[in-house]
Amino acid sequence: MAKPNIPIVQDVFTLKSKEFVTPNYIRAVLTGNVELFKEATLGDNNKIFVPPAGMTKVHMREYNSEKKEWVIPPENVRPFMRTYTHRAIDLEKNELVIDFVNHGLEGPASNWANTAEPGHELGIAMKLTKKELFPPEDWYLLVGDATAIPVLSVILESLPASTKGICLIEVHGKEDEQELKTKANITFKWVHNPNPGEGNALIDAVKKVDLPTHSKFGYVACEFSSVKEIRNYLRKEQDWTKGELYAYSYWKHGCSENESAGSRREEKERDG
Repeated sequence: MAKPNIPIVQDVFTLKSKEFVTPNYIRAVLTGNVELFKEATLGDNNKIFVPPAGMTKVHMREYNSEKKEWVIPPENVRPFMRTYTHRAIDLEKNELVIDFVNHGLEGPASNWANTAEPGHELGIAMKLTKKELFPPEDWYLLVGDATAIPVLSVILESLPASTKGICLIEVHGKEDEQELKTKANITFKWVHNPNPGEGNALIDAVKKVDLPTHSKFGYVACEFSSVKEIRNYLRKEQDWTKGELYAYSYWKHGCSENESAGSRREEKERDG
């Protein structure tokens, strides 16, 4: 695997504390050399490296500069690599915050979030790039499921008070609604779906929104089929331009991240 041109930094961090923000949402506070990520964009994706079940330490990949390739640890200690979003980076407290949707012990990341104790390790890799999550507009449509709450939270906290919009978020039920902060005039609508990835509740909610005709931007991040239909609705039926919409799936129902990565990437690239 060749090293990309975009600078990537990585290190091993230890769990400082964790809390169940809601029954199905776990917040992990990590500590370590957080200064490494001072140039990263808050709300951007990162890679986490989860040690195999039963292990408290993580064995990270290393980059061989002579061969220009990553050296992967042996299979018996090889961590699982998953894509997540850093919710917060606090350089003064030397803390890095990552939120996990709670799937119980199913899947390596959720299993780690449920079972890890202070001092247990997690590997983190980030791109050192400045990325614009949203352009300056008057009105915003923010759409996501529980996996998108970190990035939507960052966007909401960044919006100026002069802006308006609506934020639609799909969660299991009332007990998983959170108080998200923003200075903007945002209407929040929580869509309840006890079976994530199934049904059209989030899609139907988007189609009920009274959309403006100008100075608007949409940020959509959720399950593959939902993103695809919402994108088609906004682009083809509502005539939104490519520049007015960012829509990308974080996961695909019934598939692991590795299994769905190709189809999710191809779908995004076809959005022309």
